[in-house]
Amino acid sequence: MDAVLNFLSYFFWVALALGILVFIHELGHFLLARFFGMRVDAFSIGFPPVVWRKQIGETEYRIGAVPLGGYVKIAGMIDESMDTDFMESEPKLDEFRSKPVWQRIVVISGGVIFNMIFAFLIFIGLALFYGKAYVPAESVQGVYVADSSVAYNMGVRTGDRIVGVNGERLDRFDDILSPRALSANPYFMSVERGGDTLTMEGPDRLVSELSSTQAEGGLEAFGFSIEPSQIGATVPGSPAEEAGLRGGDRIVAIDSQDVAYWVELVAAVQQADGGSMLLRWSRLDSLVLADDPAPVAQEGGFAFYEATLTPEEKGDGSYAVGVYPDPSAILVEHERYGLIDGVKAGVHEAWALTSFYAEFVGRLITGRENFRESVGGPLIIAKATKEAADTGARGFWNIVAVLSIALAIFNILPIPVLDGGHLIFLIYEGITRREPSVKFRMVVQQVGFVLLLAFMAFVIFNDAVRWFG
Repeated sequence: MDAVLNFLSYFFWVALALGILVFIHELGHFLLARFFGMRVDAFSIGFPPVVWRKQIGETEYRIGAVPLGGYVKIAGMIDESMDTDFMESEPKLDEFRSKPVWQRIVVISGGVIFNMIFAFLIFIGLALFYGKAYVPAESVQGVYVADSSVAYNMGVRTGDRIVGVNGERLDRFDDILSPRALSANPYFMSVERGGDTLTMEGPDRLVSELSSTQAEGGLEAFGFSIEPSQIGATVPGSPAEEAGLRGGDRIVAIDSQDVAYWVELVAAVQQADGGSMLLRWSRLDSLVLADDPAPVAQEGGFAFYEATLTPEEKGDGSYAVGVYPDPSAILVEHERYGLIDGVKAGVHEAWALTSFYAEFVGRLITGRENFRESVGGPLIIAKATKEAADTGARGFWNIVAVLSIALAIFNILPIPVLDGGHLIFLIYEGITRREPSVKFRMVVQQVGFVLLLAFMAFVIFNDAVRWFG
């Protein structure tokens, strides 16, 4: 039952996100077609079979059972339906084919235009409503680097302090993964180690390698963790509480192994495999109470304690000592915006992401990025959407904006049956003053449709391999 509910939650969020985006995309075609006096025979969200329909004026509005797309059927246009019966009669004034080329170009571009406008509006709204949360780079004195990760293979090591990206000083730690930073080719990261500043070069296919890590995103994709081994609270009755640990303490060693980051703490507890361990932790002198046990050492404003404890086995076979991380241990600052600055911030973020995706498509085409590792289909999109929605409204609308830009760029590609494919025909007609033959367009549309189906089958299979291994 839990598996079914989990599946339904993935389906719900991706269907909601795609439904919103498809509606906005098709609305762009619909409104611009009507603006130029074109008759719209059908407006559908979802593909057949049709589960609901209603005729209003000249247009039949539909909802299809397959929520992975939609369409607007404009009278006098050869589209995915492959309907050419209307070509046997003279063009009517309200048909697509009777309008000037420039109007048809605008209508075909309407979906992409609306998706881009929608994404920009979302980013502006998020900036105005939530502001911008970021981790100041100066507050991150060092990073944990997982073995064999992207960062490790670049040469970054645990304890290094990241101070720059692509030759620029790093002010916000999150910017190591910004679209602007990842667009650099090659990508460089500057770190401080033992008083020296070293520069590490990223791999040629950086984005592909980050995508292949199976991490949920963020710093984990690089192999980084910055969460210190500071305790936020202990579980009542746990080995940690009985040993005397409490919120604000920082674990510094387990047995003979130094610990500075939370991931190191978790790994050390698991490696003990249920055996007893000697825990060493520090506590600010200002937090020491009169009835606390005597510390084993005092240094630099800290009291140090030691205790032997035995981890408890959990139901999944892992072990725990009963401590929670302290979310306040990582300094997070919030930048709030007024109206003008919020609009600027939202536009900047949307434009940076658009530029990154456009350049990334170029990298895929030229082979500078790995297609299989970098491109996600319905399953990966569902996973990303569900994970974003789990973080709240901000996360959900952020992924919707990202997908809106991705959908716009995908649709503008010069592939038959996509908007970009129709644009190629119209541009040709505008230049030569001659419309491509119906037979030629039909053949190209059919070939494009088959290629699109093959592409979808490939990305779904690829998604399954990446998700389930």
